[in-house]
Amino acid sequence: MGIRVDFRKRYYRKKSDKKRGIEPAFLLDAKFEAGNELVVLFGRSGSGKTTTLQCISGLLEPNGGKIIVNDRTYFDCHKQINLPVQERSLGYVFQNYALFPHMDVKKNIAYGLKGWGEEEKDRRVREMLHLLHIEGLEDNYPSQLSGGQKQRVALARALAPKPDILLLDEPFSALDMIVRMKLRERIKQIQRELGIPVLFITHNHVEAFTIADKVVVFHEGRVQQTGTPEEVFYHPNNRHVAELVGMSNIFGDAVVVEADNGSGTVLLKSGEMLIKANNTGLRTGDRTSWGIRPENIRILREDMEGTTQESNIFSASVRSTINKGSSRLMALEVPEHQDLLFAEVPNQLLENRGLQTGDACRIRIDMNRIVLF
Repeated sequence: MGIRVDFRKRYYRKKSDKKRGIEPAFLLDAKFEAGNELVVLFGRSGSGKTTTLQCISGLLEPNGGKIIVNDRTYFDCHKQINLPVQERSLGYVFQNYALFPHMDVKKNIAYGLKGWGEEEKDRRVREMLHLLHIEGLEDNYPSQLSGGQKQRVALARALAPKPDILLLDEPFSALDMIVRMKLRERIKQIQRELGIPVLFITHNHVEAFTIADKVVVFHEGRVQQTGTPEEVFYHPNNRHVAELVGMSNIFGDAVVVEADNGSGTVLLKSGEMLIKANNTGLRTGDRTSWGIRPENIRILREDMEGTTQESNIFSASVRSTINKGSSRLMALEVPEHQDLLFAEVPNQLLENRGLQTGDACRIRIDMNRIVLF
């Protein structure tokens, strides 16, 4: 049970472009599988996430491939199967909620329950009001609701017909942080309670990390990586993914000056800086790029011992800091490296160290958190 996606979709700016032989403006190649879990489709705007949901829902027709949900074929180009939207058992929540302004909450939720008996319909609406914690709002109209309440009503309407899959297209983008946090937790609870696949679109890497069981990363119409949040965020498999997940330290043109097969490590020369990392099959003389998340660069006590080659310890100076609330992002100059390094440091630690812009310090780059591409 779950969803299996393997399709392609060509996009033309004008309908006449295809007849005139003009190359498509966009080619989506979507391929991933998921069980009954919460899957985040993650990537920049325009990378193919919404088009993927529209193809799954039947709003768009792919140019090839297949889409299967719970062993039921929604689309198969070879077999000429393309179920219409109303025959696909799915719930879809749009970014703008798409509530009917002339209907109260109860009628909005019941809209998809055509063919249900009145008593059964009323019972299902009450269940949805309870599930989404919106009891008492059933007689209100959308204009009388807050953004968070509108989103809960949209979710209730999508879930009311008991769909086999739920599609959420950036459902929280217009909400404030506190409301987003509460709704994220509610979505996770609902997914576990109902046991259906949920596909959730976001371009926010913090939201993706906190809500997902699985992350599917899109870049320019291609799936770049699929895995758990930990796999994707701490072990991105290419530079595109690393940039998307907030790895602010990414450097190219490093050379392997020593590959130690015994210890499974390599010594890289990046600029004039020698840095040790875990090996991924590289040999002496190979060129590679490397990256590390800012929270994996530590500010050390001044009396901390260790050499550069053994411990990835370097002298640095603080160029600038950016306040992020409970932490600061520090731009660090390392004499041996032409590019700045960025370290994210808790405010309390900075206060204890007494570091300010222009001060000298020592840093350690966590060898086990360095990613090689």
